Amino acid sequence: MQQQVISAHDIFPHIRVVMGMVIGLGLTRLLLGLARIVQHPTQYRLYAVHLGWVASVLLALVHFWWWEFGLFQIHAWTFGTYAFIVSYAVVLFLLCALLFPDSLRDYESYEDYFYARRAWFFGLLGATFLLDVVDTLIKGEAHFAKFAFEYLIRTPILLALCIAGTVTANRYFHKFFVAAMLAYQMSWVLRLSYRLD
Repeated sequence: MQQQVISAHDIFPHIRVVMGMVIGLGLTRLLLGLARIVQHPTQYRLYAVHLGWVASVLLALVHFWWWEFGLFQIHAWTFGTYAFIVSYAVVLFLLCALLFPDSLRDYESYEDYFYARRAWFFGLLGATFLLDVVDTLIKGEAHFAKFAFEYLIRTPILLALCIAGTVTANRYFHKFFVAAMLAYQMSWVLRLSYRLD
């Protein structure tokens, strides 16, 4: 029996579908959470920092989906690369699940919930920054070279802020962190994401 040769360009759409399902679940989780807030605005007291992270993770999901098109340039797929990409998407989904849990019954507000789960949230968020570096490397040396200098600066800073976020419940720190993150994400999108090369 002759084995058919499958090109990387044939494999990528299959991988993109699996990745898209996981990212779609994350988007659904965030949008349902926001819809619940609109439907029942007084059920749980809202918290600006929590909503800021919702906006940040929503932007990260959309941004992730946009940049993953760069995986089309991979010429040789392995199961390890595939598992890595799906794992990255799963970590993003888990961030969404942490922002909008199935129930807030044990908490008085989104603020109480956020601070009770901050170690998980910032642990996963920090993991996304490391995963992003590896993801960029997977897309090739030329692709990584475009971002290497900024990654060398931003990744340690963001990891340090995530570590600080896990240990401190200081409200001013958390307001600063989410505002700075949103500003940085918007800057990144405006500077680099308007077109694919």
